[in-house]
Amino acid sequence: QVQLVESGGGLVQSGGSLRLSCAASGTIFSMDVMGWYRQAPGKQRELVATITSNGNTNYVNSVKGRFTISRDNAENTVYLQMNSLKPEDTAVYSCYAQRATIPRYVYWGQGTQVTVSS
Repeated sequence: QVQLVESGGGLVQSGGSLRLSCAASGTIFSMDVMGWYRQAPGKQRELVATITSNGNTNYVNSVKGRFTISRDNAENTVYLQMNSLKPEDTAVYSCYAQRATIPRYVYWGQGTQVTVSS
């Protein structure tokens, strides 16, 4: 059974940094697109950043220049380095990964809380 295990969330002051990790276990298959969503209380889920297996990245405008997504293909792991954090970044962050081969299943992490205090 494939699992995405996240780590790295927590409480940080405004202007601080956190690094989220998400590792896929229980599979021998490579992952294609991997990324991070976030959902704040009372708000819709938002796609924060994605990265393809060949390293192409995309970010939502609100995090450009502050967040960096990266991955280790050999370990099926994706990271999100978050710098200059703001209170509006407070949310539950969830990772996802889409299998590179058919069937192109999408897997989800359990979510990790990021809280930025002002």
